[in-house]
Amino acid sequence: MITEAQKEKLRGWFAGRLPDDLFEELTEVSVDREEITVVGRVPAPRLAEDAPAAEREAAVTARIQEFRERTRETRMAVARDAEHRFRKKVSWGVVCDGQRALFTHVAAPVMTRLRQPERQVLDTLIAAGVARSRSDALAWCVRLVQRHTDDWLNELRESLEHVQRVRAQGPDAEEVTDSRDDSSGQDVEEG
Repeated sequence: MITEAQKEKLRGWFAGRLPDDLFEELTEVSVDREEITVVGRVPAPRLAEDAPAAEREAAVTARIQEFRERTRETRMAVARDAEHRFRKKVSWGVVCDGQRALFTHVAAPVMTRLRQPERQVLDTLIAAGVARSRSDALAWCVRLVQRHTDDWLNELRESLEHVQRVRAQGPDAEEVTDSRDDSSGQDVEEG
């Protein structure tokens, strides 16, 4: 797990490295073992206040696509620097008029062992046409849990960060930190 201090340094690096006019605001920099995701706010298209929902949705979608195409080279240059520095893939996204869109992002395989009742849940989702495969069904389940348990997951993440801070204050903090960083590959500092 990446510490809060490492996340802050990562966010600071992107805030300093991104051109000032790329986003209205850098809204999110998240990181896990495989990937760094950078999301920023882009201006909403100018529409009449009473514009129909379909018009507003089409305009926002077009604005996001325009941003993606126009900034591709700039984002790729920043991503190359970040991937070299942090040894993780960089993914991009935007928020525009309340709509969030991710461009390219890592779909990392995850191996799991499931018992028959759990496999039957996945197979039911496939039979119902919700998913094409067990892999898709499992991803669907994870998204469903994520959507309905954000508060609980945030509290759990905060607790893990607290545990890391307490461990770092212990007598063997340097030994534990050094061995964990070397073996896990999760250190986000430049090597």
